[in-house]
Amino acid sequence: MKDTLHATILGAGLAGCEAALWLAGQGVEVTLWEQKPAHFSPAHKSAGFAELICSNSLKAERLDSASGLLKEEMRRMGSSLLPAAKSVRVAAGGALAVDRDAFSARVTELVEQNPHITVRREEVTAIDESQPVLVATGPLTEGALAAEIARLTGDSRLHFYDAVAPIVTAESLDYDKVFAASRYDRGEADYLNCPFNKAEYEAFHAALVSAERAPLHEFDQNAQAAPDPDAVGKKADTVTVYEGCMPIEIMAARGADTMRYGPLRPVGLTDPRTGHRPWANVQLRAENRERTLYNIVGFQTNLKWGEQKRVFSMIPGLENAEFVRYGVMHRNTFLDAPRVLSEGLYLKDHPNVFFAGQITGFEGYMESAASGLLAARSLYARLTGGAYMPPPPDTMCGALMRYLTTENKHFQPMGANMGILPPLEDRPRDKRLRYMAQAERAVASFQRWLDGGC
Repeated sequence: MKDTLHATILGAGLAGCEAALWLAGQGVEVTLWEQKPAHFSPAHKSAGFAELICSNSLKAERLDSASGLLKEEMRRMGSSLLPAAKSVRVAAGGALAVDRDAFSARVTELVEQNPHITVRREEVTAIDESQPVLVATGPLTEGALAAEIARLTGDSRLHFYDAVAPIVTAESLDYDKVFAASRYDRGEADYLNCPFNKAEYEAFHAALVSAERAPLHEFDQNAQAAPDPDAVGKKADTVTVYEGCMPIEIMAARGADTMRYGPLRPVGLTDPRTGHRPWANVQLRAENRERTLYNIVGFQTNLKWGEQKRVFSMIPGLENAEFVRYGVMHRNTFLDAPRVLSEGLYLKDHPNVFFAGQITGFEGYMESAASGLLAARSLYARLTGGAYMPPPPDTMCGALMRYLTTENKHFQPMGANMGILPPLEDRPRDKRLRYMAQAERAVASFQRWLDGGC
């Protein structure tokens, strides 16, 4: 008789439930630990599993979109949460949106009625490395368990605050205005530069200081951003901020020239269009090795997303920028994945400890669920003595995994977007046709990966 396989999962969010149901489908006996209702995070209110906190939208379904492509790959991997979502969907145009209470109830039912899953509603404070364990406790992991994860990863490799700048696609920039250069021509031209003249800067500053900020969740108020060791705390609005991660709108409110002496300083640069130093300058830093995505340096922000689009499109060269991620500033716990996480979603220094969900740096509901499927497949390979390879980088799941595990000293969480996929050799000019071609290539590649037994 074949030995019974066992797996332990911590957390019954989207990633944990997706992983538990997939492993149970392979005949693995799963023990799923969930702290609710014995203990609630500051954001969770319901005792149900797969609780959606913010939006009830799981984003677009069409294949030529990043979220639609991700869903197709999840479907092919045997997702349980996608059919659950579709069974309780509500009208939302081309997006998959759900009744969040009904969705949670449906997922909870699927998990609790599965004969191969044992649910333990208790808070976990330690991680047993003697056998494979999957940690999927989410971006609000706190207390003793957060301390335990910090012990395994090193305190400096676990972040407790998410203060990130917007990311735009390279192909959407206006290269008649944007130029590559390093300050004083030192080293290689690693940054793209967006030069302001005086009138452009003053208009931008006025729009920025008057822009509408996003309301804070109660659990974000008075949260502290991870400080630079030499930084001095500053109180601004209801968030304690530090010089190393100050929201750009707070900096702008300190005075018209504050940004020009900070992240928008123009020193050491010459605008090739004028032959003179810009009045102010925004720098863009490559977000991935392929340089298909760029981060707006120093633009951590708590502005509403629509306001970010409106105001940041005033930056020269970004008038038609495509934003694949908007800036956010809220409490979040996530790994420094490129340093600590393997392609199999387990810790490099603790190979029996697997991770899935937003704590890994996968950003978004469906991304979290997809990472649960990937981690489950990797853990199953460990249990059965098989080999595991991540999906190819020309797939959405593979591109996300490559982003998460590629060295990046400025690492920040990432959601599905077409910009992380490798470019096509024969690139259609029309964006929709280009995205469809990338999606069709990804689906074919993903199926080959599945057929290979990975």
